[in-house]
Amino acid sequence: MKATAGVVDVGEFEFDCGETVPSLELAYETYGEFTGDNAVLVCHALTGSAHVANRRLSDGEAPETGGQARAWWNDIVGSGKAVDTAEYYVVCVNVPGSCYGSTGPASENPETGEPYGTEFPPVTVTDWTRAQRRALNELGVGRLHAVIGGSVGGMNVLEWGKQYPDDVRRLVPVATAARLDPQCLAIDGIARRAITTDPNWNGGDYYGQDHPNDGLALARQLGHVMYLSKASMEKKFGRRAAGRDAARDAFPSDPAADFFPYRDVESYLDYQADKFVERFDANSYLYLTRAMDNYDLSAGYDSDAGALAAFEGEALVVSFTGDWHFTSEQAESLASAFRDADVPVAHHVVESDHGHDAFLVEPENVGPPVEDFLADGVDGRAVTDTATGGDDDGAEFAPVHTSLFS
Repeated sequence: MKATAGVVDVGEFEFDCGETVPSLELAYETYGEFTGDNAVLVCHALTGSAHVANRRLSDGEAPETGGQARAWWNDIVGSGKAVDTAEYYVVCVNVPGSCYGSTGPASENPETGEPYGTEFPPVTVTDWTRAQRRALNELGVGRLHAVIGGSVGGMNVLEWGKQYPDDVRRLVPVATAARLDPQCLAIDGIARRAITTDPNWNGGDYYGQDHPNDGLALARQLGHVMYLSKASMEKKFGRRAAGRDAARDAFPSDPAADFFPYRDVESYLDYQADKFVERFDANSYLYLTRAMDNYDLSAGYDSDAGALAAFEGEALVVSFTGDWHFTSEQAESLASAFRDADVPVAHHVVESDHGHDAFLVEPENVGPPVEDFLADGVDGRAVTDTATGGDDDGAEFAPVHTSLFS
């Protein structure tokens, strides 16, 4: 598989808020050969990077990944996989405001020589989409065969259909919705407060000194709780105490703690938080969660369907029954908006107890419908529309449940 990685400078960029940066750099990775009509843009989730699939440099050495430990969708993207890089030219662009190679709060402001910090302009999902369009222009990619993404990356997908309806044939929003619900807005708000109340945050000006790691760790732990379902947490942790080697030192503890067990679920969250603060920037977390929270597909239109009315391609919506971050009911509402806009659409519901992370860890359930949709649109064998009771005979993955929406 031919793969490249780099950074493209799209020049001066004006954000939705009206503020500009003199130079916007965007980290990207590509996989496969471009033939002119086979480009697939993959949009990453909240703390993801452009490193969507494994790749090797020509000398066989492992490449730099911009800080992310491993390829986040390697089970889906690659030669012979659902998004087959032997057939498609796959591009993933790290969004503005992130800290994985694209310009964001931790980047140097060329006008001051210091990190932007909170002087970096507020970013929106629309900004991400416009920036991706400019990056693709620089790479020589015009109309896209498809845009695919999960979670807030799915919102990014929807914005492509809204902002550039003539530039993409097929949309695949996975584990997402047209907007975030109040419960998730509340949890994200608490997560941001955990960061901004950390004394080391220092109003966002912490570069070159101690970072607000405790606040960022707490924010990440709240995120992990959102990404798992009750069933998956019960199966994975139960009420078990952590092993004897587990260290209860991630956060200050109250004096009574030694009397009670340090539970397996606490140990897991502490471990994940500790790893996360080593690779991610607290200000970026603030910026990216606000972009997700602010997103509303219908903004500027009377309805979600109105926002999608100019799109003349096809769409596949994928959701998971155990996902309470972006529910199957929200996904069905999104699918209904496509139908109301006369867009051919299928809503594929996967029965899963895993929670929101299912789109990352259940490739056997995500891959078949995505692969068939890329090849054949809504007529693909593995694509089933739950609202119309489509036929999924012969499918080799979790069946849909028509009763969910009847």
